[in-house]
Amino acid sequence: MSAIHDSFYARWRVQCGAVTVLHEDQESPPERLLQIIWQHQRLLRDQLTTLDGQTVRILHPGFHNLEGGPDFRQAVVQIGNSPPLEGDVEVDLRASGWRAHGHDRNPAFGQVVLHVIWESERGAPAGPPSLRLRDFLDAPLGELSLWLGGEPAQPFPEAARGKCCAPLRGLPAERLLDLLRQAAHVRLRSKAALFEARARQVGWDQSLWEGLFRALGYKNNIWPMQRLAELRPRWLAGTGRTRPLQARLLGLSGLLPADLTRTQPGTDQYLRAVWDQWWRERDEFSEVMLPRSIWRLHGLRPANHPQRRLALAAGWCVAGGLAAKLEFWCSQALAGHQACRALLDALQVASDDFWSWHWTLRSARLKQEQPLLGATRVADLAMNVVIPWLWTRAVDGKHQDMRARLEQRYLEWPAAEDNAVLRLARERLLGQTDRRVLPGAAAQQGLIQLVRDFCDHSNSVCHNCKLPDLVREFSGASNPT
Repeated sequence: MSAIHDSFYARWRVQCGAVTVLHEDQESPPERLLQIIWQHQRLLRDQLTTLDGQTVRILHPGFHNLEGGPDFRQAVVQIGNSPPLEGDVEVDLRASGWRAHGHDRNPAFGQVVLHVIWESERGAPAGPPSLRLRDFLDAPLGELSLWLGGEPAQPFPEAARGKCCAPLRGLPAERLLDLLRQAAHVRLRSKAALFEARARQVGWDQSLWEGLFRALGYKNNIWPMQRLAELRPRWLAGTGRTRPLQARLLGLSGLLPADLTRTQPGTDQYLRAVWDQWWRERDEFSEVMLPRSIWRLHGLRPANHPQRRLALAAGWCVAGGLAAKLEFWCSQALAGHQACRALLDALQVASDDFWSWHWTLRSARLKQEQPLLGATRVADLAMNVVIPWLWTRAVDGKHQDMRARLEQRYLEWPAAEDNAVLRLARERLLGQTDRRVLPGAAAQQGLIQLVRDFCDHSNSVCHNCKLPDLVREFSGASNPT
């Protein structure tokens, strides 16, 4: 073994930082190693106990969360003689991290059932039960650190994959795509039904605007954006100019800073102009203003900040005629990337002398002008809003040609941006890390629908999940429909 460790490659991979070699007397390992140890359960699993001596059985370690919040979601843990608990797991070097990192004050950590730490004599006061990893490693720390740099540490653990993974991997590629497209069509109908129901209450145009605002909120800020859209008839009245409309939306949202930056003259000039408009109207809208606390801004990419998305929405309103533009787009003989480019043109807004150069109200001026709507976002708007809204109108009006055209565009649309739901579903359900296994946006939508229909109604150990049976039946059917 020493000869291997002394080889050129062995020394080089350590010296260049490709892998970190740790020693038993080292103060603490990197948190990334602790997370992978937990993910792959490199532990003496039959000996686990909390700091207060209760036995711990890990029925499922949870799914590694790469976004804000606890490190692992949907774990299943049994502590002592209590029934198994479904919840989250947070990994920290020390128990003090629970308070030092603000987990005790963050609602996102409210479902944590186990605090996994490296060392500490006692758990965090009023925190969840704590398990000290260093007491239960299944190999020396140095050996585990070398394992971290090797292939076995990287793949999704086979035991953590869903029970449907094997039958889904057994489907020929064409059959798998057929199944995903059928699920995608269910998703299209579901989204269309929401627009139809809302249109009965507020009309087709308002239902479109609410859908667009929800999409601009992404997953973290859907509801505050929905509320702003519901208020559209009120904040749109009496103004057709860009700055006053931006001022109203920023003021109503609660996202308008009370102070100037004092360091960015361009931003301060914009803020003064917006406040000059908003302070005159604030009392009129005071009873419908949103509290800033309703927004979830942690971990957002600056380009996705709701301040910038409200500027885009204001641009749509000022330009006017959005529904007519979408109807014209639908009527054109377009296919594939042509349809994508044409929709981007229809949804793009004019350059803005502030927002084309800033991501947020606190960010520095960009070196290059950026459009308020990028090509990567158009796929999400198409699949989640534009096509479902137009499709349900086509169904309602019995326009069969339009309906067929929209369904074809839905199936042909290029793949949208990747996200955490898709990454986990690919690994857990399909046994794949390569995003190319889903050849288009419809396949992505279909996989998400499988998650919503089955995974969201089961748990991480697939208790009573019917998806494996469905896949086997689909596999044996000669002509599934």
